[in-house]
Amino acid sequence: MTDKATEWKKFPLADNERLKGESDYLHGTIAQDLNEQLTGGFNKDNFQLIRFHGMYEQDDRDIRAERQAQKLEPNKNVMLRCRLPGGIITPKQWLGIDEFATKHTYYGSIRLTNRQTFQFHGVLKRDIKPMHQWLHQLGLDSIATAGDVNRNVLCTPNPVESELHQQAYEWAKKISEHLLPRTTAYADVWLDGEKVFESETTKPLLKESSDPVEPILGKTYLPRKFKTTVVVPPLNDVDLHANDLNFVAIAEQGQLIGFNVLIGGGLSMDFANHKTYPNIAQELGFVTLDEVLACAEAVVTTQRDWGNRSDRKNAKLRYTIERVGLDVVKAEVEKRAGITLKPIRPYHFTERGDRIGWVKGEDNKWHLTLFIENGRLLDYPDRPLKTGLREIAKIHKGDFRLTANQNLIVAGVAQRDKAKIEKLAREYKLIDDRVTPLRQQSMSCVALPTCPLAMAEAERFLPQFIDKVDLLMAKHHVEKEGIVLRVTGCPNGCGRAMLAEIGLVGRAIGRYNLYIGGNREGSRIPRLFKENIEEAEILQILDGWIGDWAKNRQSNEGIGDFAVRTGIVKPVTNAPVDFWEVKIA
Repeated sequence: MTDKATEWKKFPLADNERLKGESDYLHGTIAQDLNEQLTGGFNKDNFQLIRFHGMYEQDDRDIRAERQAQKLEPNKNVMLRCRLPGGIITPKQWLGIDEFATKHTYYGSIRLTNRQTFQFHGVLKRDIKPMHQWLHQLGLDSIATAGDVNRNVLCTPNPVESELHQQAYEWAKKISEHLLPRTTAYADVWLDGEKVFESETTKPLLKESSDPVEPILGKTYLPRKFKTTVVVPPLNDVDLHANDLNFVAIAEQGQLIGFNVLIGGGLSMDFANHKTYPNIAQELGFVTLDEVLACAEAVVTTQRDWGNRSDRKNAKLRYTIERVGLDVVKAEVEKRAGITLKPIRPYHFTERGDRIGWVKGEDNKWHLTLFIENGRLLDYPDRPLKTGLREIAKIHKGDFRLTANQNLIVAGVAQRDKAKIEKLAREYKLIDDRVTPLRQQSMSCVALPTCPLAMAEAERFLPQFIDKVDLLMAKHHVEKEGIVLRVTGCPNGCGRAMLAEIGLVGRAIGRYNLYIGGNREGSRIPRLFKENIEEAEILQILDGWIGDWAKNRQSNEGIGDFAVRTGIVKPVTNAPVDFWEVKIA
């Protein structure tokens, strides 16, 4: 172990480390707290501990001031995020989550997230334990979808290359289960001790930890959240560079033979702390299939032991790599896993996003990708989307695949059932031929009114903002072109704006930082162009950019590449110092 790996130990530990260490392996006093009727929320450490069980305490910020004026507690509730590696869910399970959302949530919606799963928003305290038991009956859970653990594992939901996708998906499930917490806290608190699952893949492979309960994660778990993907080129539809650990599938003659491993991606930052920055993942090496789990475990345990537990702002894997160097991390992973990482195999990404509409797979089954704006499934006055998905689930014989772009694939449709599925999708406005490529490639985080971190609107802002940008695209005769445009309500990065061609990051109500210069394949961080500006100014700037791009772009050149080539901004080359410098030609 190098001195740099543990130099953070010179400083006091963050309070979260005390909280985790005293939690009795994530039990805390959550069970007792559920019976506390004086508050709709959770007390003391339990406020943080419920995150390890897949929940965040929130309140409706739209009515917070009103309730305070009435001397009432904020309208506290929880958001739950399901564990769904690879995003695959059965129609029966979908009907179950639809029923719960309708009957037992404050908002009544199902929110598809870019973590390739769904969220319930607005669950009151009395319904929290029944919610977990409801999920359990459906064969689902929310273990480790939040908190300082490895979170829901993403996987390319490519429905075309059916056999290769299935192989990749199976590895996403294995990695997810292998890196899960071993504590029985989830079952003890929510399921009255009933076993959740038992799998051979949950047994640790390495021997460097002596903790009897958590041999991989340890008693105080990871220093910070940790995110993993499995991706099948040429589609980077999971945005691998936003994640800590990535397995890029390498195939020969259509069969998976191993993975390129990339580590250290992440997008969160802090406007006031220039030691934080977004960064793309770096290449570590190639592993064969029999080395995958040992490699994953070694990366996680290295970060467990070396990650900064004094400063949570610098606790992610990318900061560990910056501190000790990629070569040192690589050597430690090889040592722990007992493997020699091989040179990276050739791979190439061409684009992101989802193939909206029907595609036919190698298995001769049809797959319908539905664009779900901002991932919000709700019955709007003119678009009964939630009811439409319910009606499709009642007759669909395949599965549903949630995507990392907040969309949904009705997968595995036989030719004889295709017309019936399409009829329902159109009847309930789940298919809308008027949706532009720009809108299809847009994305936002939830932000207001539920997220406590939100500084500006995102989900409620984006649709009408896209309306206005669509007009600019039509004005310059590029309405059939796409731009990866994303909005996030704060610098935490959930909307993945820092991998967009054009990104907006919220600073205050109605004000955003404007970034440009990412690329279509998602391998470049955009650069700040102007900060703390309002919508009218943003649209004025975009009008100029889009007009210039329409006239002077090269063949198939995206607006992000155009911005770099023509000097609107210079590319980010040296994080963190270079990222925080505004470099405009």
